[in-house]
Amino acid sequence: QVQLKQSGGGSVQAGQSSRLSCTISGYTRNKYCLGWFRQEPGKEREMVAVYDRNGRTLYATSVKGRFIISQDYAKKTVYLRMTSVKPEDTAMYFCAAEPSWGARPPSDWATTRPTYWGQGTQVTVSS
Repeated sequence: QVQLKQSGGGSVQAGQSSRLSCTISGYTRNKYCLGWFRQEPGKEREMVAVYDRNGRTLYATSVKGRFIISQDYAKKTVYLRMTSVKPEDTAMYFCAAEPSWGARPPSDWATTRPTYWGQGTQVTVSS
């Protein structure tokens, strides 16, 4: 059974940095398609960043240049490094895994609902 366990998050001051981590278990492949999504109350969950097993990455326009997604295959962990955070980055962040991302063009990733989800972690940015 595939499981995603998240860590990190919490409160951070605007302009500062933070890092989220997500470790995958129960997945048989050596490489994974992992991503980060976020959701604000009353809004739909949106893609933040995806890193597929072929090494391709995709970022939401709102975070491009500020957030970096990376994977450590040995640790089976994906990270989201958030820099220059803004109050509008405040949301519940979810790690996600979707095996089909590797076989799809990046233009499809944001609209392909992931199969597996982490438990979610709150990030609150104060000004």
